[in-house]
Amino acid sequence: MTEPAGGVRPVTLTVAVVLLGAEAVAGAGVAVFFVYLDLVRRTGNAGAAIGETVVFALLAAFLAVCARALAGRRRWARNPAVFSQLALLPVGYYMITGGLPYLGIPLLALNVAVIALLVAPATRAALEIN
Repeated sequence: MTEPAGGVRPVTLTVAVVLLGAEAVAGAGVAVFFVYLDLVRRTGNAGAAIGETVVFALLAAFLAVCARALAGRRRWARNPAVFSQLALLPVGYYMITGGLPYLGIPLLALNVAVIALLVAPATRAALEIN
């Protein structure tokens, strides 16, 4: 039986929050690396390079907000968190088919795991979602 909303946070929700937080940190790290590359390399399209940097920074911030809100048991954060994981599935697929399976396979596994944790009955009960 799952705990009520005021009780102990279930393991499924805790692990989902940790994984989302780790994704946010990784996204922020990529954004910082892209800032470095934007500053030191010459590129044919500076706008595209800056755009990639901004996208990763926004993704990291979005995942961090979702993780923080889920840690506080805000039910509204579950759907955006699931959506973000669904949106990252094609990225993992194209990493695999593009010659980066060592990055794509773990990304796909992480995305599927987070989705499973967020739709688990214990998580839904903790967030008071029927």
